[in-house]
Amino acid sequence: MRRLVLVRHAKSAWDDESLDDHDRPLAPRGQRALEPMRTHVAALDLPTLVVLCSTARRAESTFAGFRSSLPDDAAVEHDRGVYDDDARSLLERIRRRGAHHASLIVVGHNPTLQDLACGLVRDGDPADRDQLTRKLPTGAIVSMSFDGDWADLDIGSARLDSVFMPRRPRG
Repeated sequence: MRRLVLVRHAKSAWDDESLDDHDRPLAPRGQRALEPMRTHVAALDLPTLVVLCSTARRAESTFAGFRSSLPDDAAVEHDRGVYDDDARSLLERIRRRGAHHASLIVVGHNPTLQDLACGLVRDGDPADRDQLTRKLPTGAIVSMSFDGDWADLDIGSARLDSVFMPRRPRG
C-alpha cells in the first residue's frame, strides 16, 4: 500500500506587488494555519517517507511549518518543477519515485494539486470527494492510498482517505 499526500501551501500574502509570484511569503492567516496542519500531518503516521516540495517561498514556508511532525529520516527534495508542473507532469514526477518509499508528500499549488487529486481518486467518502471537486483551499491536505508501485499510479487508481482544511471555505 502506498500513501500519497498532497499539501496545498498555506495562504500567501499579496501585499507586495513588486514580488514575483514565486517569492510571495505566507500571510498571517497562512502562518496561523501551520499549527493545525502540523497536527494533522503528524496524525497521518507516514512510514518510509519522501517529501517533494515546490521551491516557491510560500510552499517552502508551509513545509517548514510542519517539518517537525515528520520522521527525522524523511527524504526531502526541493524541486522547481513542482511549481511549474501541470497535473499530468506532476503525476509523471511522482511515478519516478523509488519503490522503497511507501509514502510521498507533495507540497505545491493549485490548480495542479486539485486537478491531480480529482483525477487519481476513484472512491472514498462522498462528502470529501465533493469538497475536492468544488475547492481545494490553501492549507488543504489530501491523503490517498493505492496498491502497487509508484509507477502504477494512474487516473482512477487511488482511494481518497481524507481531506483536511485548516478552515472551511466560504460559500
